[in-house]
Amino acid sequence: MDGWQVHLEKYSVRGFRSLADVTDIPIGGPTILAGPNDGGKSAALNALAFLLDSHVLTEDDRSYVSGESGGRCATTEVVGEFRLDHWEQEKLCQPALLRLRRSADADLVPRYEIWGPVPDDEDLRDLAGKVVPELKELAAKYGIRTTKLTKPQILASLVDYGRQHSSYAGWSGMPPALLGRLPRIAEFAGQSAPEEAIRSVLSVRFKNYLAEEDVQGRVRQLETDARDRMTIEAKPLADHIVERCPDITSVTVESEVSVTPALRSVSLRLERASGEAVRLDHSGRGSTRRISMAVWEGTSELLAEPAGSDDDPDVEPPVQVIIAYDEPDTHLDYHFQREVMEIIRRQALATHVNVVVATHSMNLIDGVDIRDVVLLHLDGARRTVMQRMGSADHSEFDRHLGAIATAVGLRNSVLLHERCFLAVEGETEKLAIPILFNLSEGMSLQAAGIALWACGGNDGALQLASYLHKHRRSVMLMIDADSERKSRIFRQGNLVRHFGQDTDKITRMLGQRSGADELEELFDDETWARTANEAWPRDGVWTPEHFADHRGRKKFSADVEQMLKEFSSHHPSGKPEMLWEVAVRLDRPEDVPSELRGIFADLRVLAG
Repeated sequence: MDGWQVHLEKYSVRGFRSLADVTDIPIGGPTILAGPNDGGKSAALNALAFLLDSHVLTEDDRSYVSGESGGRCATTEVVGEFRLDHWEQEKLCQPALLRLRRSADADLVPRYEIWGPVPDDEDLRDLAGKVVPELKELAAKYGIRTTKLTKPQILASLVDYGRQHSSYAGWSGMPPALLGRLPRIAEFAGQSAPEEAIRSVLSVRFKNYLAEEDVQGRVRQLETDARDRMTIEAKPLADHIVERCPDITSVTVESEVSVTPALRSVSLRLERASGEAVRLDHSGRGSTRRISMAVWEGTSELLAEPAGSDDDPDVEPPVQVIIAYDEPDTHLDYHFQREVMEIIRRQALATHVNVVVATHSMNLIDGVDIRDVVLLHLDGARRTVMQRMGSADHSEFDRHLGAIATAVGLRNSVLLHERCFLAVEGETEKLAIPILFNLSEGMSLQAAGIALWACGGNDGALQLASYLHKHRRSVMLMIDADSERKSRIFRQGNLVRHFGQDTDKITRMLGQRSGADELEELFDDETWARTANEAWPRDGVWTPEHFADHRGRKKFSADVEQMLKEFSSHHPSGKPEMLWEVAVRLDRPEDVPSELRGIFADLRVLAG
């Protein structure tokens, strides 16, 4: 990573909206955040902006937690894992790998901290909020000379002293010098005005400008001049205090001045070749879209090579820039979606630029390496969970793409062109079937031309299946053997209403051949025990007998889930996750239950 500056590699979020506890979201080139609406994609981008000091935390950002004071979590935090090159390690006196977090409690006041040695003296643990007189007093206490030193220099000396006098590691105040080295973030939303896009990218360049040494010198000089001027202005007040208080012999007023320039707004003025002024708010969507596209494309050059990015070891390396797109393909047709993807590719080619994109677009999802795709969706508790493919294996590629395509939903192109349609009951089957089919048949559902969707207790899903069947499309409905008596929509009369005399040909009852009631029951006790020991360990070892005891009772899956919750410290959040853990741990086609393999073979015939 030579030539990068404080490079953010991944981040974790706790207590931010639906992101109650999501770990290791990667920062790639680009990273694609996929998933359904309200799954946490925009929250993930906002949490990243909060880490990089570009998002102001509000009460609504704090995760809702039932039972806690005010209904909100006690702490919101985003932890970033950074890599520093040799220049940064030397100049910032930090290790090559750095963990930094930004957090806030109920008061919404954010604080930066780094993980490392914690000073033994409590006075040295939180220095950022102290004023100059307090810092000078501490420096004198520990024999640190402060003559002609600026506040950042005094702080750096105290932080270094505290690190050298510590007995254990933990979170403590971040050295101020690190703040100016953090990555810059440029944020673009699909529905935002072009002015917002320009302001975002210019803000990045503005921060780089302010970080230049000569500019910093002028700012410090301005602060010094202002501080001296305020001392002169305060002299009559100090003299008046001495005059009115005989017991006081001397009064000195010391002012702390901080000049923090900001890029407040950007105006975009346009004029046509005819001389006519252009008002964006009165322009058509096409004109606004072309202008926005030009702005996004222009950022590639504007952010490509910031000042100072050469090989001179004494020259500060460029600051990492993270471009965050929130659904940039919104309301764009296919042609413009392809253009957006090309723009993102070019931007990510710059050595110091990374791109994170939240999107529904399969064009964007298909356009990157599958390892750079993160799937975010809500679990049963309305909390965002993350799935990510960590293997470059081809079968893993297809398996994961199947999960993503399912989360995005069936597109018109799928409905028009896929050869076979498989309807399953709910979320559990939606997650597990693509993995099991891939392992059994050696190809993904997509490669076999099979589209999958979950009925989810919705009669409309059966109406869609009925429509496709009437138009001579191949359809299969796969449901648990016990569903007919437990669910209204899967009762025989309702199925006949949709599929008529073809009901028995279209419907597959899972477990009917094996004497089981549901999908989970098809997996043998040894498979369940092996999965449980790896995914949900307990005190002792899970044995096949633990699972055999629940067969033949009221509901195998519910009983197993309850058992795992009672006896495992880390238990599944629900049935979908429980069976997903089973499926991803199978290694051979023979590991897939034989009844399922038979159904998959029938699907291949239908799709062929």
